[in-house]
Amino acid sequence: MKAGSQRIKYTLPKEGGTFARMSFKAGYVNIFGLPNAGKSTLLNALLGEKLVIVSHKVQTTRHRILGILNSDNYQIIFSDTPGIIDPKYKLHQKMMGHVKSALEDADVALLLQDINLPVESAKEVFGSLRLKVPALLVRNKADLTKSPEDLKEKETAYEAAFPKLEQITISAKENLHVPELMERILSLLPEGMAFYPEDHISDRPVKFFVAEFIREQIFQNLGEEIPYHTAVLVRSYEEKTSLHVIKADIIVSRETQKMIILGKGGSMIKKIGMAARERIEEFVGEKVHLELFVKVRPKWRDNENYLREYGYNG
Repeated sequence: MKAGSQRIKYTLPKEGGTFARMSFKAGYVNIFGLPNAGKSTLLNALLGEKLVIVSHKVQTTRHRILGILNSDNYQIIFSDTPGIIDPKYKLHQKMMGHVKSALEDADVALLLQDINLPVESAKEVFGSLRLKVPALLVRNKADLTKSPEDLKEKETAYEAAFPKLEQITISAKENLHVPELMERILSLLPEGMAFYPEDHISDRPVKFFVAEFIREQIFQNLGEEIPYHTAVLVRSYEEKTSLHVIKADIIVSRETQKMIILGKGGSMIKKIGMAARERIEEFVGEKVHLELFVKVRPKWRDNENYLREYGYNG
């Protein structure tokens, strides 16, 4: 997907199907961690813009999403992956497939951990990763520690548990030490050719982000359980003169969930649609007409055909 405005001022000559530049760094920096560790928030902070959806609920991210950061001297392809979980549905298996693929093509791995969680949780999740590339243990959510003394105590515990890993403490939400993290990433990035043209900010099409922005509003406006039973399918996307006309389905598992999403007199789906439309307009830079429909597909999370139709191909 192309950026709405040009982010850098040089062009790269085509060479063998890629884009080349002398003394240029390029590579994949992939983010791994438990659900709700702040992976999407960190990706947005590193990119300097909100590309991926964020929610306080776990398992918000279902896909592997690439965010591309271009500069005169580098191209970094950041990868936000689903939180590492024990799969219970075919949907979860697809999500963990994205994590596996991210492990295979990483040039630098960011192991993101909520510093307020016990060290044992990090050992359990990162101990199973077979990393063959430089890795940084990124201790996130420093802003939620009780005091400077509490922060120092937690840092000491993580350093003792992972003596061979380089570590850094940040707050992705508050942008604390994110610039320092970026400097360290650049020092580890290999020299090479850019993988994408300079005006691309992701490998995903606009329709993908439209579906994600709708799903984000479902997470933000509904209870703890409903969002995990929903998927979003963009049925049509038509770009007219100064207006984008979009029709999308919200998929649920049961009729009762459909009634909750519709709300009394259609109040909830109207609220979701208005907020999603504003976010999409901000993203595409033009006016949007958005129509939402709710459809019931029982057990869609375990149905291979439905998962493929809804874009879960991992």
